[in-house]
Amino acid sequence: MNVAALAADLRAAAARTNHRRLLVLAGDRDIGIDAAFDAIEGADIPDDETTIVTTREGFRFDRVEPKRARELLGTTRAAVILDAHEGFSPNALGRLVGSVDGGGLLILLAPPLDSWPAHGSSFESSLAVPPYDIEDVGGRFRARLVATLRDHPGIAVVDVDTGTVERRGEADDASGHRSTPAVPQSASRRFPRAAYDACLTADQSHALHALEALDRGGDDRRGDDHRRGNENGTAVVVEADRGRGKSSAAGLAAGSLAAAGRDVLVTAPDRRNAEDLFARARELVSALGVSAGETDSDTSRTTTDSDTLRTACGGQVRYLSPPDAAALPGDPDVVLVDEAAALPVRLLSALLDAPAIGFFTTVHGYEGAGRGFSVRFRDRLEASDHDVTDVTLTEPIRYAPGDPIESWAFRALLLDARPPVDALVADASPSTVEYRALSAGDLDGDEHLLRAVFGLLVFAHYRTEPNDLARLLDAPNLRVRILEHDGHVVSVALLAREGDLDAESRKSVYEGSRIRGNMIPDVLTSQLRDEDAGTPLGYRVVRIATHHAVRSRGLGSTLLTEIRAEFDGEADYLGTGYGATPELLDFWADNGFSTAHLSTTRNHSSGEYSVVMLSPLSAAGRELRDRHARLFRNRIGDVLVDQLRDADPDIVRGALAGCPASVSPTLSEYEWRVVVGVADGPGQYATAPGAFRRLALAALLGDDEDGDTGREATEPTATLPPRQERLLVRKILQAQPGDTVADELGYVSTRECLRALGAAYASLVDRYGDSEVVGAERARFGRNE
Repeated sequence: MNVAALAADLRAAAARTNHRRLLVLAGDRDIGIDAAFDAIEGADIPDDETTIVTTREGFRFDRVEPKRARELLGTTRAAVILDAHEGFSPNALGRLVGSVDGGGLLILLAPPLDSWPAHGSSFESSLAVPPYDIEDVGGRFRARLVATLRDHPGIAVVDVDTGTVERRGEADDASGHRSTPAVPQSASRRFPRAAYDACLTADQSHALHALEALDRGGDDRRGDDHRRGNENGTAVVVEADRGRGKSSAAGLAAGSLAAAGRDVLVTAPDRRNAEDLFARARELVSALGVSAGETDSDTSRTTTDSDTLRTACGGQVRYLSPPDAAALPGDPDVVLVDEAAALPVRLLSALLDAPAIGFFTTVHGYEGAGRGFSVRFRDRLEASDHDVTDVTLTEPIRYAPGDPIESWAFRALLLDARPPVDALVADASPSTVEYRALSAGDLDGDEHLLRAVFGLLVFAHYRTEPNDLARLLDAPNLRVRILEHDGHVVSVALLAREGDLDAESRKSVYEGSRIRGNMIPDVLTSQLRDEDAGTPLGYRVVRIATHHAVRSRGLGSTLLTEIRAEFDGEADYLGTGYGATPELLDFWADNGFSTAHLSTTRNHSSGEYSVVMLSPLSAAGRELRDRHARLFRNRIGDVLVDQLRDADPDIVRGALAGCPASVSPTLSEYEWRVVVGVADGPGQYATAPGAFRRLALAALLGDDEDGDTGREATEPTATLPPRQERLLVRKILQAQPGDTVADELGYVSTRECLRALGAAYASLVDRYGDSEVVGAERARFGRNE
């Protein structure tokens, strides 16, 4: 075995085409590490251009822990060594592939390939959620990975235990054509030439030129006139596979705009997503000689991670988290949204109030696919008053087109998985579909089916990632259910088995331990202090997705109905947990799921509160649902004036409507006099706020025969117009100031808002106030009938 010579040949072939090569060193870990050193020396790769990703210590190369592989995103290395013996995960592999430069090597240290599928590491251990153990975890993903390593071009395989070179890594020596960036004529460009000189491909320069449309002239184009819709806005959508330079193009645009004195607001799901953007902007304003320094409200960050980059021309590039950016503080000239597909539609829609906005999304990448941006948000963008320009980047930056290692990663990790084409499912309806339970073996044995299922999950959920592919194939607690139309997947649900925990596990969670893969029992036990919540057996709907071409036809509901019928008698409940939106709350409530919990903190990226909902399948499940419905009812009034005081009133309305435990509208005689005084006379609600909160909750909470309501189940709750319900939430339940509520809900004045409040309570008195004292009090104000 001459690994050094093989590595030299691989690197030479890679250099000729500006592609990458992959060298697999399979066998004993220590022998493999020694062979990796030989490969680096044989390929003549400097130590300072090499990174090893391993749990081991004591290397002359830069070392990164596998769990911190994300740190290499955006960096470029001549060689990356990935030690897959310990700490290996599909996500780590997906992150690292893109960090190797053209002409470079990715070196994979692996167990013997024949036995690797049975050789689990910490990632596989994480799939062994209670009551399963490591022996129950499958090895299908690793078997799939091994198969691709043994037959894909550009991958060399060495058995270091026997010294045998199994594959030499031959590949087509033809190199894809590298384009030349174009610089528009000075008369037709707004951005400085230095920005175009920094572009690496024609794609990038084309995108940068399109982004010039965002420079709307500064202060003379800003202000209330635009925000009232008197002038069309501008939007540019840039889509690309990972590694095509879209974030760099965004950074060059941001720097150019700031150098022209513009205020550029940047947002992304995480501050780290914006690092490339800020780096390119920083380099450009420095090259232009207009840098005026950087500031950061978080003193724990270094200056290279600063949140605001200022220019001597009065411009700036500043970062805010998505929830903060949605308010458009400071009325920015331009908003740039990196990884836009990861943000909820609600936040993206709020950002459309900006006069100029750029959206940047990843189409294929380790962290998921950005096509959901087109599916979920594009119709709202087209309906806005923005003139929209689309740009697609296809040419890779770090290596030439046609790179065999990129195509291997797409194939092995299903980064390019897609659902069936629209035409194949266009006629799907609840009456044409068939329900099917898929085993991991079904998916593993049918590549077309696997790609369709995983592609549908990727399109519908941005954060579907390579780890999810391994979970789909190997996690013993997961179940996959689908609907097919003429043999094509149109809906998919991913279910996780939860609960049925032994007494010791339940006690441990109650006392502060975490339990993997049991989200609902964990929340109900650890946060809501119910030690028995882990006793019933449930199936949590982790993901549910319907093909975008046939949405709103009832297919998601059909799938849930079939799932309920299948698991009725086997499990105690179905459950779900998700970031609450009004639409999702309505969907789950319409499908028989009831509110059990609404979180008291927002998700940092989405700004959404999470909700847990349950749908009972047995007496034990019903008792669990009803117990937590009552607990939710009993605490929600206090929470709404505290942690949930800023929650969207439609989220509150949806969560309350989905709770089957009701509130009795019984009041004391004094309280009824106060309420009637507000509804029909000159009274003030502040003299007895508890009575008004009780009636508001009675109106907004749903009914159930076991809801402990004090009235008949067939008796409907009070029905108010949505605007009045929002008024009850904001003014009464969340105790917001009258002027704030008037402004939010569109009342012309605080006085009109309070009159509307009185009208709402007049309706509630009509509904609930059937006592003698109410009749007498109303008669005094001429309302007795």
